Amino acid sequence: METKELHLDTSGEQVVDITAEVERFCMGQGDGLCSVFVPHATAGLAIMETGSGSEEDLMGALAALLPRDDRYRHRHGSLGHGADHVLPAFVSPSLVVPVHAGHLALGTWQSIVFVDTNADNPHRRALLSFLAG
Repeated sequence: METKELHLDTSGEQVVDITAEVERFCMGQGDGLCSVFVPHATAGLAIMETGSGSEEDLMGALAALLPRDDRYRHRHGSLGHGADHVLPAFVSPSLVVPVHAGHLALGTWQSIVFVDTNADNPHRRALLSFLAG
């Protein structure tokens, strides 16, 4: 199994499209599965359409679901940081995408995005692993 670590700076962005980086990692690998995992307690991954306003819709839905106030027992960091720790229960920290002939088998409008609501830590990582078929 081949593995690569991506380093991300999410300063100012809460939804970061990482599809191109994942696609580059899979190029020339043949058929198999690509696993993407974020080793963080306050971030996740999603497959969604980008560039059509969906990113803002996602963040709006998450803000409604996980308000940034003092209701959380997990209280260190900025106000509402407890919501960041609940995020991975709704936006998974991992996903797997089939790869055919070295290309992600995503649909026409699908992209892989890194979702980060934690403004306290903009330095993030994603681990890519390829398992040949």
